[in-house]
Amino acid sequence: MRMISARFILHFLFVLFAMLLALASAQTHADAFGSNNDREMLIIAVSALPPEGRETLHLIKQGGPFPYPRDGVIFSNFEKRLPKRERGYYREFTVKTPGARNRGARRIVCGQPVECYYSADHYQTFRRIME
Repeated sequence: MRMISARFILHFLFVLFAMLLALASAQTHADAFGSNNDREMLIIAVSALPPEGRETLHLIKQGGPFPYPRDGVIFSNFEKRLPKRERGYYREFTVKTPGARNRGARRIVCGQPVECYYSADHYQTFRRIME
């Protein structure tokens, strides 16, 4: 069996360290900007929103008044389904669901400046709203 030189081992360790550093840097970049990029986000046109969604969007743009007390509260994006932003960036608003006794599952979540997303399934999926 051949002996491996100390120089080879040092070179190997240096390359391994450089690769680990590159991987850690890539993960830090992904964490900083969120794994869910706007370019990957599905889009929905305002005209394709349900009528109640268009009404909610109109209320958001005019600053209210909103029909539900929780409209305008901070949406924390814990599941990271929207692009990562600082805490307090996103606000959630209820889209009325005909026949529902409560707020229902439909929401519009907006950031500042107005960047809005529609969810028909209580935050499981989002579509970016485009004018």
